[in-house]
Amino acid sequence: MWARVKGRTENALLALPFKAVYLFGPGVIQPLHGARSKTASYRLIYAVTKPLLPVLRRIFPNSVLTTEMVGQAMLSAARHGANQAVLEAGDISAICATAVRS
Repeated sequence: MWARVKGRTENALLALPFKAVYLFGPGVIQPLHGARSKTASYRLIYAVTKPLLPVLRRIFPNSVLTTEMVGQAMLSAARHGANQAVLEAGDISAICATAVRS
């Protein structure tokens, strides 16, 4: 059910008459600077995985992102655009890397 609703929502957003619409699908996000989820189950998952996330980010740099990386990529996409409308973790990581070098 969740995937169907998400798909319908994404299609509706892409059909809007805006110049550019970017849909972010970041996957795993490592919260930084005290960021906390409002969802209790997510807080529990993050508490359990907190020691592993930095290691996983090193092993899978294009799959595990930080809250800073997602924010930088969103700002960069809004300011400069992106190559595609649907941005997965690897795309977000690439945009962030480009934004940092600029």
